[in-house]
Amino acid sequence: MIEEGKPLFLQIAEQIEDSILDGSLAEESQAPSTNELAAFYRINPATAAKGVAMLTDKGVLYKRRGIGMFVAAGAKDLLLGERRSAFAERYIDPLLTEARTLGLDATDLAALLAERAARTEGNPA
Repeated sequence: MIEEGKPLFLQIAEQIEDSILDGSLAEESQAPSTNELAAFYRINPATAAKGVAMLTDKGVLYKRRGIGMFVAAGAKDLLLGERRSAFAERYIDPLLTEARTLGLDATDLAALLAERAARTEGNPA
């Protein structure tokens, strides 16, 4: 789980986000505590708390006084929107730039995408 070069608190936040997106951590369910995260990943509780705080600041998690942290209603949609936007910036924008260089339009790109998808269907990379 631990990736070199990426801050641990970001990795903790991403793991929680992934659990929300894949449905293993449902909206309005209790999220792991910072102590549980720290023990599981064998990290400092302050580091785990920083990742949880980041998600709280984004509105993904919220605190119920005396009970713990919970996944906010709408958290999955919020994260999907955020990830789609990041995906577009990271992959789609450069793709469109290169396509323009090659003289390809949206129809050409759609055809290429459909062709590649048909080729790889059933054969995950």
